[in-house]
Amino acid sequence: MLVFLISCFSFILLISKSFFKPMGGFSNVWFSEELVKFLALWFSKGRSAISFLNLPLMTDHVKSKLENVVEKEEGVSLLDLPDLTLECIFERLPPNGLCNMAAVCTSLREKCTSDHLWEKHMKGKWGELIGSAAYKEWQCYVVSRNKASILEKSRKKRELYGRFSKIRELLWNRSKKGNEDDSKTGNSSEMSSIMDWYLSLETGKFWFPAQVFNRENGHIGFMLSCYDAEVSYDCRTNTFSARYPSYGRRMIEDDIEWNRLRAPTVDTLPYVLHVSDCLDDLQPDDHIEIQWRKSKEFAYGWWYGVVGHLESCSGSKLNCHCHASETVLLEFKQYTAGSRWRQTVINRKDHREVGNEGDGFYGGIRKLYSDKEISLWNSLLPNNTLE
Repeated sequence: MLVFLISCFSFILLISKSFFKPMGGFSNVWFSEELVKFLALWFSKGRSAISFLNLPLMTDHVKSKLENVVEKEEGVSLLDLPDLTLECIFERLPPNGLCNMAAVCTSLREKCTSDHLWEKHMKGKWGELIGSAAYKEWQCYVVSRNKASILEKSRKKRELYGRFSKIRELLWNRSKKGNEDDSKTGNSSEMSSIMDWYLSLETGKFWFPAQVFNRENGHIGFMLSCYDAEVSYDCRTNTFSARYPSYGRRMIEDDIEWNRLRAPTVDTLPYVLHVSDCLDDLQPDDHIEIQWRKSKEFAYGWWYGVVGHLESCSGSKLNCHCHASETVLLEFKQYTAGSRWRQTVINRKDHREVGNEGDGFYGGIRKLYSDKEISLWNSLLPNNTLE
């Protein structure tokens, strides 16, 4: 077939020189170029393109045209682009786009899974909800997952050793060395990448610590409160599920919107009394959160309140001396005047958990300085005061 084409090619060139001569040089050039394109396309589809380019009868002029046509047909690969150009492309891709690109080949996977690309997506979607407590929980989660993976590998290897007992010693030496390498290198770092963390959050596999406003779907008994919970994201509904630590049973709540969640504001655990460091600064109209729990078996929740004027004070800012008193009056304005939940009094100098089984127990206090925090609490105020 190749000999036939070569013969035909020689014959066509001979004919073209005599047939197109009266029409001028333009026709010769046009015919030659079209013929070159045809042969280039034909040979590029087979295995003879390289050998064809090396034929003795191929002139330098025709050979150069053929090479140009073949290069144009092959096109430019994405990996041929400069690194800076690729970075600009990847930085504009959404998370699902980066995942799709990472599945193309090993080279793109290394580029599309790098931390600096995923850090922007992590901060953009999860930055305000993920705090130090969630990060510590993630580190524990990765360690636990790695241990489970190593144990599973060890179990499978033990089964393999039982089937091939003659080579057990050889396999044991190799596996021992392999396990040591896994524990020191890539496995742990890869699993704890920002991409892995982001995807674990998106898929709901990772439950992380957060705080939920007005728990149990705004139940009247939890109005203007914020409780610690473990939450998990549902990407189908763009909502969260929460598991609350509770005495005797674990309470689960679903369909929690983003605006009802926040990262824990302090490192104090739910059952631990918070050490108050703002008592000397409290004065009327300051906004505060205070720990409260129904009984000592339950976890604390954070309740929103405002520092009020003492009964001995006229309420005038010019003549107010409440800030100099050892007693601080706290008001919870979601309750009607006269309600037993409306006010409580604490000692500024010697504050500790105070209360009883009937009214509950009040714990530590944190003062709110951020207008954003105060605005968020005010947006949760009920339309009608509670009894």
